[in-house]
Amino acid sequence: MEFLHRPVLLEPTVNALIEPGFGSRPGRAQEAAQAPRLDGVFVDGTFGRGGHSRLLLSRLEADARLIVFDKDPRAIEAAQALRQQDARVTVVHGGFASMRQELAALGIGLGRVDGVMLDLGISSPQIDDAERGFSFMREGPLDMRMDTSRGPTAAQWLAQAGVEEIKEVIAKYGEERFAFQIAKAIAARRESRPLRTTLDLAELVAGVVRTREKGQHPATRTFQALRIHINQELEELSSTLASILTLLAPGGRLAVISFHSLEDRMVKQFVAAAQRPAAAQARMPILEKDLPPPLLVSLGRVLPDETEVAGNARARSAVLRAAQRTGAPLPADAGASFVKPVRPAQGHARHGARRRR
Repeated sequence: MEFLHRPVLLEPTVNALIEPGFGSRPGRAQEAAQAPRLDGVFVDGTFGRGGHSRLLLSRLEADARLIVFDKDPRAIEAAQALRQQDARVTVVHGGFASMRQELAALGIGLGRVDGVMLDLGISSPQIDDAERGFSFMREGPLDMRMDTSRGPTAAQWLAQAGVEEIKEVIAKYGEERFAFQIAKAIAARRESRPLRTTLDLAELVAGVVRTREKGQHPATRTFQALRIHINQELEELSSTLASILTLLAPGGRLAVISFHSLEDRMVKQFVAAAQRPAAAQARMPILEKDLPPPLLVSLGRVLPDETEVAGNARARSAVLRAAQRTGAPLPADAGASFVKPVRPAQGHARHGARRRR
């Protein structure tokens, strides 16, 4: 069965990669004035069903290259079909965390990439296909793996993880205030019968979470947390952001769409740290001329407008952030210190139904 999908922030994301004046404003226009090369090397780290890639290809020149990544075997099938139609496309079955190594294997070295886009999280086809186990609204096996060919399922992990480990995952990645109660309920339930399906888990969580946010299912945060953990999403994003900094050519662009606060916070803090590396040395006795220069220039953020949200409710929590690489040399740690560890915010994160590619 084929599931429909609607790419979120489609035009703004592609514009962020190739439009010379994208993000220009007083005080920032000159820094970001360098036009990206339309005959260069571009990367889609999250191909999905290829909405963003197809639009980007339509605006690139004939001798450009586009390397696309995805963990999902079904997404790879779609990417291979596109490859048959457009020789500029190279397909890699793997997550974006392997980007630096895979590009090196293709002969694309450091400082050679002109644009990278990431559309984080899960795609509409993955949500809508009950067999994938991502949705608490549809009965299906409790899987949640992006790559169904490897790794433990959510059901397998929940069957053996301890209460403290489950609590930590749900609290950290779901920012769920009832994490401990949910973890205890999961442990108690598996003593009598295992959690096998999405509705098994959704109904258990609904019986534990005493209050709910308006318009949100009580299992939303738990499902998000388990999906992030099973797929190591934030760990992969953390390592990839630093890698992208080493891959981008001067003037190269980064465009990242996120759908919840943990992802967006990491991207925002990374761009800010790379734009102001001297901030870490502000209290040290260093002359201004000796302070490290910016490695990135922020091109701002874009939110979906009312029209897009009205036509696609899954777009409502999306945030696009873009940045452009300067010509400054990399620091000794290649930018690893610009990526901050995940620390859940106090209160509630931005969570919505998600969707996209």
